[in-house]
Order: sequence, then C-alpha cells, then structure tokens
Amino acid sequence: MVFQLRFTTLVEAPLTVAHDVARVLGRPWPWALTEVSSERPFADEFHGSGGLMAQVRHTRRFHPTGAGTLVDEQVEWDNRVPGVLGRLLDQTVVRRHVLAAMQAHLDLFAAAAQRRAEDVVQVVGAALVDGDRVLVARRGSGQLAGRWEFPGGKVERGESELAALVRECQEELAVDIAPQAFLGEVPLPGVVAGGAPGASTLRVWWGRVTGGELVAHEHSEVRWVTADELEDLDWIPADRPLLPAVRALLARL
Repeated sequence: MVFQLRFTTLVEAPLTVAHDVARVLGRPWPWALTEVSSERPFADEFHGSGGLMAQVRHTRRFHPTGAGTLVDEQVEWDNRVPGVLGRLLDQTVVRRHVLAAMQAHLDLFAAAAQRRAEDVVQVVGAALVDGDRVLVARRGSGQLAGRWEFPGGKVERGESELAALVRECQEELAVDIAPQAFLGEVPLPGVVAGGAPGASTLRVWWGRVTGGELVAHEHSEVRWVTADELEDLDWIPADRPLLPAVRALLARL
C-alpha cells in the first residue's frame, strides 16, 4: 500500500539559491537516499528505504513567484507491514514521524535559504507595456553589444527587488514606472558581481511607464515592439526564455 504527504513552502530566495540550499541540507531521513533525477534549479527526485518504510520516494519541485521560490515536496512510501496492521502503523507512527521530520526540516531550509540569498546579487528586469507593445533596449557596449534585452540591472544590498527595478528604469531610461506583476525567472550561468558562477537569476516583472520621457542613457536604442516583432530581434541569452511569457501577457491585456 502506498501512502503520501505533500508539503508546500514559500522560500524568500531565488530559484538557484533555494535549489542549492535544499541540496546541501538533503532530506530529513536517517537513511541514505539515491538520486533518481535532478534538473537544476527546478526539480529533483530521490528514492530509498528504511525503518517501517519499504520504499521512499521524495520529489521536490521549485517554482518562481514574485515573493520568492515556492517549493512543492511530495513524500511517498510503502509500508513494510501489509494490511490493516500496516494502515494502523501508518496512522499512529509513520505519518506522525514524517510530518514532524519534514516540518523541522522545512523550517531549517527556509531560514538557511533566506540567509544565503542575502549574499547573492540578483538581477531584475522590466517588461514595460504600452497597449499591445513592450519596450526593448539594445545593449550599447560589452560582449553583448548590439543585442536586445529588457531594461533592468542588479539589486543593491539592502534594496528590495521592486525598488531596484524602479531605480534602474529611472537611471537607464529616465522614466518612472509602476511594476504590476511577476512575469518569470531565468537562471544566469555566469558570474554576477563577483559571486559564484550560476548563483544569480534574472527576475522580471511587467509594468507601465507612469512619468518622464524615454531617454536611452545606457543603451544604443530603445524601441516599442509588438508580440509579432519579438522573435525578429537578436536577444541576449538571459532574456530570450522570457519571450513566451511576454507574448502571452500582450495577448491578454
């Protein structure tokens, strides 16, 4: 007989940090588990056995949200004891042990991920919308000069992501913006501000311009484009995965 419990935790940390801290902490079981699959920073699955559990399957899924990373964990197990006695043991012993172990583990995980996130420099971006168009900006210098992106930049220490988004748009574009809703998150494979490779992510919100006149202070060009024009641009690698979400956004507004 298969039993299962599901746990959902919101962690105040980006995808990569939540995933990496979870991997370091492991699982709260006193026996070893074997990795079956892993897709950083989105999912992993481990199997094992021990105690009254003939087989344990522990899966984790990591989902980006505007408030951090939503971690969905599912623990499934087969009892060694069959029949009515097995069900009784599950209700009186095994299930209580799983609940207590997971709750303590998730509290530790959430706190550790939040602490680690404070040391990782994040990058934020804005998909600024006007009717059926979105604002795009062309890099003016560096290795990616000439390629297109959504405006934004690095979050400073002690600054919230949305405050950084507003500040970056003022500095880069000379406009005031009103962020609306979280759009998506993309892991960045390189080094950001001297941090560990692959530790940072690009987190993007959509928003609207509320004041000012567009001026390209840090880009060679800024342009309003429709959903059909997005694919025609030469995008930087970090921003291209966000295009489906941007097209869907423009279609429903």
